[in-house]
Order: sequence, then C-alpha cells, then structure tokens
Amino acid sequence: MKVILHKVIKQHIFLHCDYRVDVLRLDQLHPEISGNKWFKLQLNIKEAESQQKSTLLTFGGAYSNHIAATAAAAAYGGFKSIGIIRGEKTSAGNPTLKRAAEHGMELHFVDRETYKKKQNKAFEALLKERYGDFYLIPEGGNNTLGALGCKSIMQHTQEYDYVMCACGTGTTFLGLMMGKQKHQTLIGINVLKGSNTLAEELRTQMKTMNQEVYQEIAGNEALKDALITSSFITDQYAFSGYAGYDQVLIDFKSNFESTYQLPLDYVYTTKLFYACLELINKNKFKKGASILVIHSGGLQGNTGFEARYFNKLMR
Repeated sequence: MKVILHKVIKQHIFLHCDYRVDVLRLDQLHPEISGNKWFKLQLNIKEAESQQKSTLLTFGGAYSNHIAATAAAAAYGGFKSIGIIRGEKTSAGNPTLKRAAEHGMELHFVDRETYKKKQNKAFEALLKERYGDFYLIPEGGNNTLGALGCKSIMQHTQEYDYVMCACGTGTTFLGLMMGKQKHQTLIGINVLKGSNTLAEELRTQMKTMNQEVYQEIAGNEALKDALITSSFITDQYAFSGYAGYDQVLIDFKSNFESTYQLPLDYVYTTKLFYACLELINKNKFKKGASILVIHSGGLQGNTGFEARYFNKLMR
C-alpha cells in the first residue's frame, strides 16, 4: 500500500530559558492517517497484505482517532473495513463515523458489555461468522506490530535527552521504549484516570517480547525524585479522565494554542503539554536538557468533543 506522507518536521517552542523544547509534528504527517496512527497501522497492513486478507476489522469508540485512521488507510490500500463501535448507534451527526463511512467502513455498534469481550475468541468467531475472513487490528493498533511500527518514530529523536508522549493503550510508548537510545529518558502521560497500571502492563508485555528495557519503566513514583532520571508513565495529569471535561485544560489549550500557534486535541496532547510545562516549572529536568514532545495528532476528534460539551465551552 502506498500512502503519500508529508516530511516529518520539528517545531521549536520556548517554554523555559534553561531548556530546548521541540515538538515532533506527527499531526502533519498525513491529512487523515496522522500522528502515531500511521506508525501503528503500517506493519499491520503489510501483514494483512502478506496474508492476502481483503478486509480489515478493528474496534473503537464513536470519536476514535484509530477508527478514523483505519478507515482511511483501508480505503487507500484497497481493503474493505469494518469498525466495531462501542455504544449505541450515533453515526448521524458524528463527524468521525460519518467520514469513516464515506471511506467505506461498515459500522457495527455493540453495547459496552459486549464491547468488553473484544479480545474473546468466541466473540471473534461470531464476528467471522457474520463478516467472513478478516485481518483483525486491536483497538488503538495495540499489538506487537503496532508497537514495532512506533519504534521507527525514535529515528527522529536521537539528539534529545527527554522524549515525551501521551499514552492511551500504551502502544506508542512501548515502541518508543524499544527504539530509544541509552542516554534518553522517556516520559509517558497516561490520559486515562485510574490506578496507573499501564507501566506494569507494558513491563509484562515487553518481557514476553524479550525486551530488556522493560526493567526501566517506572510509574508515578518516578515523580517523587528531585530530577527525572528514569523512563516512566504517570496518570497524574489525567484530570477528569479520557474524554472528560475540565475547565483548567480547556483554558490551557486556548492559551497554549494562541501563544505557540500549535493546535492541540482535547484528549491527548493538551494533557501532554500541560504536563510538560508543569514539569519544567518544577525543575524536574536537568539544566540544559533537550526535550522533544511528540504530537500524536488526534485533531479530528476535537469536533466531536466540542459538540458533546457545547454548552460548557460557550459559557
């Protein structure tokens, strides 16, 4: 499959005189398969081609960046696509699902309890009975091929001391860990509110992949040190949760975009840059450090977020 990608660029921003802070603008990689989505999908699509599969099936929420990107990638690659969507049918007026359908994705809505069975072999068998043979891409591209695809992002980061990214499934962080240099420290900002089990989950996953760097992934405890010295994932900047509304973040997004002329999405990158700025203000990075923040895209989801919280955003 041939997809024409834009050149990966870095944008320099000034957040603090003691540090060099750049942004890896993966959001500008492609109009529809942007951010980290292309990296998660590229090897999965190659595998689907090698298996001579003609249909891609995946999972996601109603405003999922992964659903949007998979539908576009399938269309460009000549695949049929099926999206198993969490929740009641909401395609009417939903820009994400509307565009996915325009790309030919067949949308199948399931209730939340059924959706939890997405990794169940019996559920997969039912899907194959309904849709025939397909190549399955997990939610968020969260499999070994997705992580290995994200590993290649690190070729753009080698001169930086710290690399920061937002985390959902943790697939991107996993790939970055496999590709990082010894001198680099990786910081993952978990956008999901909860018990921050992602670090432990990724350690287990990397151990099964025989990746020795699994030992380096810490959790929230890494923030207790005066300086950041180890790679870690924290949920201390999850605020109200995955797609929750928080006025502090809304205000931050508006001010940040106005100051740096850099568009953010509500769910991932707003939390990421908020965390970056706070860690800088707390002097958590060594003096003179170079920091690269990975912009993972997701801007297509802003329309849905704003529609959901329209009354609050207009006050």
